[in-house]
Amino acid sequence: MQMHKPLQGLRVIELGQLLAGPFAGCMLGYFGAEVIKVEPPGGDPIRNWREIKDGTSLWWRSLARNKKCISLDLKTNEGRDLVKQLLLTADIVIENFRPGVMEKWGLGPKSLRQENPRLIYARISGYGQTGPYAKKPGFASACEAISGFRYLNGYPDEVPVRPNLSIGDTVSGLHAVIGIMMALQARDNQTAEQSGEGQVVDIALYESMFNLLEAVIPEYHGADIIRQPSGTTVTGIVPTNTYRCKDDKFLVIGGNGDSIFVRLMQAVGRNDMAEDKAYASNADRVQHEAQIDAVLKDWCASHKLEDALNILESKRVPCGPVYNAEDMMNDQHFNERGLFDQVEINGEPLKIPAILPKLEDTPGATDWPGPELGAHTDEVLASLGINAADIAALKKNGVVTDS
Repeated sequence: MQMHKPLQGLRVIELGQLLAGPFAGCMLGYFGAEVIKVEPPGGDPIRNWREIKDGTSLWWRSLARNKKCISLDLKTNEGRDLVKQLLLTADIVIENFRPGVMEKWGLGPKSLRQENPRLIYARISGYGQTGPYAKKPGFASACEAISGFRYLNGYPDEVPVRPNLSIGDTVSGLHAVIGIMMALQARDNQTAEQSGEGQVVDIALYESMFNLLEAVIPEYHGADIIRQPSGTTVTGIVPTNTYRCKDDKFLVIGGNGDSIFVRLMQAVGRNDMAEDKAYASNADRVQHEAQIDAVLKDWCASHKLEDALNILESKRVPCGPVYNAEDMMNDQHFNERGLFDQVEINGEPLKIPAILPKLEDTPGATDWPGPELGAHTDEVLASLGINAADIAALKKNGVVTDS
């Protein structure tokens, strides 16, 4: 029996391009929402980013899964009118244009509220819809920098490092989904007199990354401390670090709990340190971080990764290997937990990551991979009551792009 997905019955219109908005749409579609992705005539740029196979990015097949794709020219009155018709049928819109663009097109939340008061309007931008930075270009790289995240990411006295991922976009997409779910709950909790109205969800990339900063702000305001980058460690927590093993593979050890530290030192043959009260608490260990790290560095360098893992795990010390894509794909636990979905592209299988979290009774699923440009044009326009002759005329005039 096919399980009911938790977001079935919701219609989402995804506008905008690249990553933050589309990642939010991907999550909603995975869990059952009908996601209609509106692309410009040339398609979302991610169709042509990074590794290309059979003319389309492999990334696209993952990011655009379960979406119904229609290509509209929003520079035309007819294209904008079609988008408005879609928005009037929707529960949710996700847009990540520059602030003011949707208003210029007559598609802002105030323009739609009278005709579709239940619409939840999720807006993703670099710096938010208000404030002096609102109109600045807001790519994730710049927003990660101003958020405070990049300052902490790297090594002391060196150029800050960026992860080899667009983390600001993905984290913003997650925040958008959280905001949308809250807005849905608020809408459905309203009384009959309030008519169940939607609201605007305003997501800024820099604020999404700012939300990850833990104690950085209160430490500065309350103790005048600006946390600094710390390489592969974490400030004020010892020991937690990454070490190179004998076979040139890397091992992360998190031995910062008091009882865990005792077991860790026993595992590496340093009972003297396990019993020494000079290392008894985390505050004590912070004072001796260099000495502890030197011991663990030497021990890991004398053991192959697998052997080191076996020894540490036998003592219940939290640790783990540093995996690449091949390691993950070959790992039994990853596979048994269902972290890879398989789709078919032109008759060939392709593994893409499953979307989390896992729901026991109403799980999400990948129903189809990212489709070709305009693949669902006829279906989507027909859902608006547009007949075949008018659809053909729209295609002929270049307002919509056929598959």
